[in-house]
Amino acid sequence: MTDSKRSVLLMTCLAVCLCRQARAELPPTQRQYVPQDAKLEKLFDGACMLTEGVTSAPDGTMYFSDITFTHSCRDDQGALEAGHIWKFDPTTRRTTVFRSPSGMSNGLKFDAAGHLLAAEGADFGGRRVTRTDLRTGKTFIIAGLYEGRPFNSPNDITIDEQGRVYFSDPRYAGHEPIDQPVEAVYRIDPNGSTHRIITDAGKPNGVCVSPDQKTLYVVSNDNGNVGIGRLPQDAPAYKGRMALLAYDLSPEGTATFRKVLVDYSPEDGPDGLVADRQGNVWVAVRDETRPGICAYAPDGTELAYIETEIPTNVGFGRGAELKTLYITAGKSLYRIPVNVEGYHLPSR
Repeated sequence: MTDSKRSVLLMTCLAVCLCRQARAELPPTQRQYVPQDAKLEKLFDGACMLTEGVTSAPDGTMYFSDITFTHSCRDDQGALEAGHIWKFDPTTRRTTVFRSPSGMSNGLKFDAAGHLLAAEGADFGGRRVTRTDLRTGKTFIIAGLYEGRPFNSPNDITIDEQGRVYFSDPRYAGHEPIDQPVEAVYRIDPNGSTHRIITDAGKPNGVCVSPDQKTLYVVSNDNGNVGIGRLPQDAPAYKGRMALLAYDLSPEGTATFRKVLVDYSPEDGPDGLVADRQGNVWVAVRDETRPGICAYAPDGTELAYIETEIPTNVGFGRGAELKTLYITAGKSLYRIPVNVEGYHLPSR
């Protein structure tokens, strides 16, 4: 090997090491939010394709979605798995199917009355938002059409303390027509009326109302296509905004863009997110160079980082697990202890 080649090789190795070191650096506040000895614990690994939407019921049971994309989740006869909602019992550590078919549910949330809300997507899904009464097992459609047309593919849900439901409506998968003129965020009022409130978020994904009720956080994850698994891998796609956005949320439930808190471009942006009681947000970041959960202050300052496989969503436990963060990623469900308590709607 010539001296020039050795020099190039050494410089390349040094650059790789420095890059890895930079990515491994943790915020100075890390131990304030995540215990030094905290370890990620895998609880479930039985999803067909993609776990999503993890959320805690009032009794502490964790519910999460299993999204069964049609391009991958078929049996030997070609029959499609119909989408499932699973539940994990932290006491027994058992995971069982709560509902199947799920309507291709993605984001899940419990309202203040303990009802399970589900954002049902496209790809043979319901393309609606439903509410399930766990006492009776009955499910109700609370948003099925807007201006007489189906939604694109409801994705994530958040609820304010007045009982108003906010949900994102992008399109990532599905053969169905795209009926709405924009990928937007909507609000469902307690009287059942539905309102389109955000049209400038790019491709909205995760949504979260801050504990002080003054901010609506919205993730934009514009992957450049509307059919995961349908576009050939060698086909170029132009990705759009990859960012965590903050909107001013009025007492009336309207939202006005305030600022970009974190810009992830040119890497992929986040997916779901959840708030803690201090008002920080814990975000599932899908950046392949640094995948994991990032905790941010309300101004976008990074406070902590938990490395995972590429994640989809996060949710805090309840009761004894109020300082436990549950994470969906790949085909699995994980959890890890943290040093802050999760925010949940006051019960009523």
